[in-house]
Amino acid sequence: MKFNRLLLLVAITLCFVTKNFAQHGNVRITNNINIGGGITQFDITTDNFNTKSAQGFLGGMSAIVDIPHRWYNMSFGMQLSENHIEILGRPSLISFDETYIDYKMFAAQLSLLMHIKVIPKYFTIDVGPMLQYNGKLELNDRNQDGYYIANYTNLSAEDILNISQFNFNGAVGASVGIKNFKLKAQYIYGFTNILKKLDNASLDTLGGNTRFEGNQNMLVFGAVVEF
Repeated sequence: MKFNRLLLLVAITLCFVTKNFAQHGNVRITNNINIGGGITQFDITTDNFNTKSAQGFLGGMSAIVDIPHRWYNMSFGMQLSENHIEILGRPSLISFDETYIDYKMFAAQLSLLMHIKVIPKYFTIDVGPMLQYNGKLELNDRNQDGYYIANYTNLSAEDILNISQFNFNGAVGASVGIKNFKLKAQYIYGFTNILKKLDNASLDTLGGNTRFEGNQNMLVFGAVVEF
């Protein structure tokens, strides 16, 4: 329900932003819509688990305010992603064989970005905060239901699904291209502890760290089209 409300809020906001021109003194302000997508490389930096980043995908849209005589633009947007991460585990409680367990996570991110005009209309540096709502971790392969997490004695693969679902991130990146089409790269870092909710789950932490701490990080490579 919270996720649906978030989608509705962004949809209503973007619907009110259409391509238009306004006079503000001698400065002509242009509002446009950007639509884009790309691939992601997602990971969680943590001492609790041995992780390996994996690829996912992302799509989104944003409303951008272009002020020609300023050194920056501003944008408000939303992007939806399916991210994957692999965590080292073992097939059974007493097994010595280790293999990576494949998890996926769906996320919605609201962003407010400043676009610094290095070369106006062609190259910008993009930086700003993001508010994220994400689902729980999901096992991508149901055959791994009975697996156990490496570094712990009795912690199962399903025990760590209920991660924190509201997180605050920072993003920095670059966009390069022509006026209506740009390639973009972005690095997103999670300032909040995405594993914090596991501390309240009364999990069996025998053999490993008793406190759960982790910060997400994501690389995005994609393209956007401007209308």
